[in-house]
Amino acid sequence: MPAVSAAPAGGKRVLLCADDFALHPAVDTAVVALARQGRLSATSCMTTSPRWAEAARLLEAVPALARGLHLNMTEGHGQPAPTLGAVLRSAYAHRLSPAQVREQVTRQLDDFERVLDMQPDFIDGHQHVHQLPGVREVLLAVLAERYGAAAPWVRTTVPATWRWGAGKAGVLALLGGWRLRRQLAARGVPHNAGFAGVYGFDAPTPAAYGQHMDRWLAASPDGTLLMCHPADARVDGDAIADARRVEYAYLSSDAFADSLRKHGAQVGVLRRGATPA
Repeated sequence: MPAVSAAPAGGKRVLLCADDFALHPAVDTAVVALARQGRLSATSCMTTSPRWAEAARLLEAVPALARGLHLNMTEGHGQPAPTLGAVLRSAYAHRLSPAQVREQVTRQLDDFERVLDMQPDFIDGHQHVHQLPGVREVLLAVLAERYGAAAPWVRTTVPATWRWGAGKAGVLALLGGWRLRRQLAARGVPHNAGFAGVYGFDAPTPAAYGQHMDRWLAASPDGTLLMCHPADARVDGDAIADARRVEYAYLSSDAFADSLRKHGAQVGVLRRGATPA
C-alpha cells in the first residue's frame, strides 16, 4: 500500500487521485485548486498530451501533490486513436503487439521523467488499460528493468469492499484488476489495498455525486484509493464533460468537508518519493 500520512485519531484516510492531468486546461486548474484546498492526494498525468510540458509547470504550485503516469492507449488528443472497445478486443484476443506496447510504456515514462525530472510516484491507466492482458505483463517487465526494487506503486481496481462486487466496480475488477493485483503481489510490487470512485458518470448534480461519495467513505477502510475526474469548466468533446464539472463542484464544496467529518475521514497525504509501505 502507498505510504501515507497517519490516520486521524479514531478515523481513517482516503487517498483521492484526480485522473487525466494535462488532458485539458480546465482539468489542470481544477486539480491545482483542489490540491491547494487539501482535497487531493495525487494526480495522474497524461504525458501523451501535446500540452504536457505546459501543464506540468502548474504542478510547481502544489509540490506536496503526488504525481503518477496515466498510461494512455485510447485518447488521441484530437487525433485518431483506438477506442477502448478495440483495445479490449485486441487484449483479450491476444493480438496486442508486445513491442508496440513496450514502446508506448517506455515513451510515456521517458516524457514523464524528462518534464518533471523525477520518476513517477505511481502508475495507473487511462480507462484502466494498464491492467489488461498484454499490457500489464509488459508494464511490469519495463518497471522491473527500469527501476528494480524502487519501482513505483501501481493502481489496482479491486473494490475496497465486497459490497461493490456487482455492477461496474465488479466488472472493472474482472477486466484485469484481480489478475493484476495477484501479479503485483507475486513480484513484490507495491499497490493500493482497495479501490473506489467507480460509478456511471451519471450524477446530474453535485448533491447526487455526493451520495456516491457518502457511500464510498462509509464503506472504505483506511487507505482506500478513490479516483475522481474533476474539471472547472466544460471539456468540449469529452464523453464525461458534464460529470467532470459536477465532481469539481462537489469536491471543492463544504458538503465534501462535511461528509469527510461525518465518516471520520481525511484526505491522506501521499509522501512523495517515499517507498510505498
